[in-house]
Amino acid sequence: MSDLLTIIGTCPLLAGLSEEAKASLLPLCRSRAYSAGEIIYPPGSMQSNLCIIAEGRVRICSSNAKGREAMLAILDVGAWFGDTVFSPGMPRVFGATAHEDCRVVEVSGEGLRDLLKCFPEAYPVVLDQVSRRLWSAMSVIQDDVLRGTEARIGRRLLFLAHMHNRSDDSSGVSFALTRELLANMMGMTRQGVHRVLKNIEAQGLIEFEYGRVTITDPAQLEKYVDGLE
Repeated sequence: MSDLLTIIGTCPLLAGLSEEAKASLLPLCRSRAYSAGEIIYPPGSMQSNLCIIAEGRVRICSSNAKGREAMLAILDVGAWFGDTVFSPGMPRVFGATAHEDCRVVEVSGEGLRDLLKCFPEAYPVVLDQVSRRLWSAMSVIQDDVLRGTEARIGRRLLFLAHMHNRSDDSSGVSFALTRELLANMMGMTRQGVHRVLKNIEAQGLIEFEYGRVTITDPAQLEKYVDGLE
């Protein structure tokens, strides 16, 4: 139980809950292990659990009728996913798959919604988290339509930072990501992505090392991206 409480306590979406309220969530949680490649839930699923990554990584993805997969994001430990927890009548647009062996804490969507009725003071934090993701996703769509390659890649990195819920950390944001995985997300070649990343790295805005990317100052990266054509 203490392990579950620790994981709940590190989830930014739930940061507005009191310690009493977080403890009340424990009966609504279950910890599940998934093997690499195992589907956590498919696109179109109507289930509305909130999921928090306790170990490993998860990819948020969709696929067409021929089985070709499109990745939106690779999420690291501590990230949460399952935005339809607050709109249970809506299907999941993207699915979630274990990118590697992982453990996910699932919180009952119905139970969480009922709990928030008793602790409405938590809603400002919840709304802020969801709004930040919406803003970031809309920015990605805008840049994909109107902007060049460097702006698109920079914006995708900022989107991933928001998905990891640490984009306001002035000391930087770090999460597991390789150039190859980023290229797959962008539908580009690794060489093409590498050329652009070298330019952004030269500005001192990001660092790639040992399969991780660090965004040294998200606000500065956002300012840089906004200034690109």
